[in-house]
Amino acid sequence: MNLTTTALLDLSHTLAGDYLAQFQYPWEALDGIKDLILQLGPSLDPAEYEERSPGVWVHKTASVAPTAFLGAPCVIGPGTEVRHCAFLRGSALVGAGCVVGNSVELKNVILFDGVQTPHYNYVGDSILGFKSHMGAGSITSNVKSDKTLVTVRNEGERLETGRKKFGAILGDHVEVGCNSVLNPGSVLGRNASVYPLSSVRGAVPPDSIFKAPGNVAHRD
Repeated sequence: MNLTTTALLDLSHTLAGDYLAQFQYPWEALDGIKDLILQLGPSLDPAEYEERSPGVWVHKTASVAPTAFLGAPCVIGPGTEVRHCAFLRGSALVGAGCVVGNSVELKNVILFDGVQTPHYNYVGDSILGFKSHMGAGSITSNVKSDKTLVTVRNEGERLETGRKKFGAILGDHVEVGCNSVLNPGSVLGRNASVYPLSSVRGAVPPDSIFKAPGNVAHRD
């Protein structure tokens, strides 16, 4: 499976497009998300974006519940809805037309345009591609239980990431079923789907359906 940045993601659907284009693999971009937002924020058009607190830029068409917490630095794009008790811990670049739902927690992430994390999701040290969707209760697990560095398993190969914290990369139009866990270093190709209650590890090919470990069906 091709795990390169441009194979997984349409970079025209995020303010981070030029930044991500520098990297062969998208997880290589995770270290610089905070600095990217701090550079990007002041350049945003003040006629469109409001700096609600130091390092927090929110588009004037976005809807943010009064109970949501927006930790710096972060950017909330146009038409995005941040719902009741959402917890953005910081270093979150959220695109246009996204949903960040009730009690969802985001940390060190890029959400492309149209991403939905609508119900009780945790997304940390991850990148979610254009119009990807995480079902209720699905999460990214971003640290291994033995605290060793994360590797990506891909067709019998192991790619060393050099990172202790790395959740998941979701390609464009990925669907993750309810209450699934994406284990550290999971990479889901474009248009992949994951059954509910799944435990995903490694690379899931594009245009496929993950039913269980070792049981992945390819769409016709």
